[in-house]
Amino acid sequence: MLTYSELKRNPRKCVALTGVTPKEFNMLLPAFARAYAEQYPPEKTIAGKPRKRQAGGGRKGVLKETEQQLLFILVYQKTYPLQTLLGEVFELSQPRVNEWVHRLLPILKVALDELGVLPERDPAHFAQSEPQYGEPPELIIDGTERRRQRPKNAAKQAEAYSGKKKTHCDKHVVLVQAKTKRVGFLSPMYAGKTHDQKIVDTEPIVYPPDTILYTDTGFQGYEPAVAQTYQPKKSRGARNSRRRRSGRTAKFLASGSNMRSRG
Repeated sequence: MLTYSELKRNPRKCVALTGVTPKEFNMLLPAFARAYAEQYPPEKTIAGKPRKRQAGGGRKGVLKETEQQLLFILVYQKTYPLQTLLGEVFELSQPRVNEWVHRLLPILKVALDELGVLPERDPAHFAQSEPQYGEPPELIIDGTERRRQRPKNAAKQAEAYSGKKKTHCDKHVVLVQAKTKRVGFLSPMYAGKTHDQKIVDTEPIVYPPDTILYTDTGFQGYEPAVAQTYQPKKSRGARNSRRRRSGRTAKFLASGSNMRSRG
């Protein structure tokens, strides 16, 4: 079974499985424990009824320790495995995995909110929620895609298909601090077909004063009320390389058509 006492000895593996370093895990653990104790006080059962016997009696659970509960839900969030696979890792049945996931996800959200690390979800309040450090904030805006199961309905399939990676997905727009890499804003979820700029047009973001904003070609023409926007351009070498590849492709197709005509 995967345990935190062993995982913390390998920081690289800890980050790969949970998304946080052992130091960050230890910072999150007290807030997680407080949120769990507030939601599920020891004098009451999980259903919220007064206990008829002392807490801790009966069979000992696999996720009894708070650090194991936090490890469990972080691994679920970072790797998003099948519940059957997660059960094999933590020696739980699939129904118990499902129960723990639904129990711990709200607890994790409360703990992260207490530490002030959750991204802002309201675009109109982003300017007030973004911390100021005395320097002009440098932000990167980008669209992110999260794979999802292909819908059975044909119309929903078309909405979820982005057309870029041959997969169906859900899309968000995020704002990230260029220096700290912290996600400051997370937009509502949109279908994978939705263009990045359409999302920010639907969800107009209010930026802090003097913001320097870095965009990509998905936001061509997007000029919000900021001090400066920057958009990377392809170098001359990259453009010439693309032209050469296009030329070779055209020659290959032309030679193929000539061969068919001779046949």
